[in-house]
Amino acid sequence: MTLPVLPGSVVGVLGSGQLGRMFAIAARRMGYRVHTFSPDTDTPTGQVADVEITAPYEDLDAVRRFARGVKVVTFEFENVPASTAAAAEEFAPVRPGGWVLHTTQQRLREKNFLSAAGLPVTPYRSVTSLSELQAALGELGCPAVLKSAAFGYDGKGQQKISSLADAPSAYAAVGGECILEAFVDFALELSVVAARGADGAFSHFGVMENEHARHILDITVAPARIPPETAHEAVELARAVLEALGVVGVLCVEMFLVRDGKLLINELAPRPHNSGHLTFDACLTCQFEQQLRAVCGLPLGSSLQLRPAAMANLLGDLWAGGEPDWAAACAFPNVKLHLYGKLEARPGRKMGHMTALADDADTCRQMVSAARAAVRGGRPPVA
Repeated sequence: MTLPVLPGSVVGVLGSGQLGRMFAIAARRMGYRVHTFSPDTDTPTGQVADVEITAPYEDLDAVRRFARGVKVVTFEFENVPASTAAAAEEFAPVRPGGWVLHTTQQRLREKNFLSAAGLPVTPYRSVTSLSELQAALGELGCPAVLKSAAFGYDGKGQQKISSLADAPSAYAAVGGECILEAFVDFALELSVVAARGADGAFSHFGVMENEHARHILDITVAPARIPPETAHEAVELARAVLEALGVVGVLCVEMFLVRDGKLLINELAPRPHNSGHLTFDACLTCQFEQQLRAVCGLPLGSSLQLRPAAMANLLGDLWAGGEPDWAAACAFPNVKLHLYGKLEARPGRKMGHMTALADDADTCRQMVSAARAAVRGGRPPVA
């Protein structure tokens, strides 16, 4: 039996973005100390951690020194090299384990794993050349989506293919090892953020309904406005994924709800997820505290959602006309503002989010949209 890592101990985080920042806030609230490791300095995580270590992920000696100083290692960014996780694991447990990281950070490995486990996924083919792409399009048809097999998120490294004539330019843009996925005419995009403890206990935050803009999550509403039987099926799919992978920690399962009512797994994220940010305000135990509890071997907390909620991302585009009007956001008493401390606002960069709480999901969505519009002086969002 693994002894729990108790409050007062040092927890290490590979990565230093906003997910690590909110994890560090949850950890410090429970009395833990936090060390973060990434190539950057004055980071969102580093601003609230006890120690910020700046070194390349490929500097394995620095990774080993980092791991010697902590009791357990987790990550907030899955595109950490597998060799980095392996080096850290020489001196401290890494949770979720390197196997989970290896599987989920590469789209083809992830799809092959899910398919072999008998879980529903979008039809796909492996592609390593233009001729293979053309053959795959002949099998899956058009439209389809070509994605880089590795290190892609928020729509990066992917091209929609509307006809066979698009194949050469699409492969030239993405290139290398790719995955071609059939285009899914979905009704909704959903996600389930769930946790699995060291003892195998399972907990979830229900089903969340997601809206994307420019391939980046824009608004999340929870609970999702779907039939109860669909919600139950989505949660059970998430449970199956976490158990098949042997996850200890938090993992998000992103899904499509197809128009015929079928659920298809789109992608996995082996850490807290943007769609789960609203749990910070809306749930008894947020996704970040749940990650902490899981990786430290503590019992999982109640994921009870206290009120319906909606979350809206704040991208760097909001800064295009100058500093946003944060006082206008705070004029909405049921809206919570979260800014990540990033030093430079760039178009498409996630700079923060807002969460609205109300008695029903529709009101939450309307409220968070209005608060975000007020921040930019009523200006419409960037198309």
